Amino acid sequence: MISNERPSPYGRQPYPSHSYGAPKFGQPKPFVQEDTLKSAEVQIERKFFVLTLKENPRGRFLRITEDVGGRRDTIIIPSTGLADFKKLVDEMVKASEEIPLKNPNPSQSP
Repeated sequence: MISNERPSPYGRQPYPSHSYGAPKFGQPKPFVQEDTLKSAEVQIERKFFVLTLKENPRGRFLRITEDVGGRRDTIIIPSTGLADFKKLVDEMVKASEEIPLKNPNPSQSP
């Protein structure tokens, strides 16, 4: 018998319940009150970004939403990591300014 075939002392649990308290797949997430503290928008080429500083009972966080042609992607950064995130972004800006372009054709940017 290999290790993943041994019975668990906790019994067999269906796959979705392994998410440690998160709602099961297909169930809506419970509503959490979020207060917007500050919001800003910027358009860069064909991408539209919305940065929103919010707060909920668990703390403050920055939500960054990218909208490209109606498709949205979002990342959330807890306020405890904002200084580190800013430091990394500053380093990337500096590197972008210092490292010469390999392909000077601006039409082939990501």
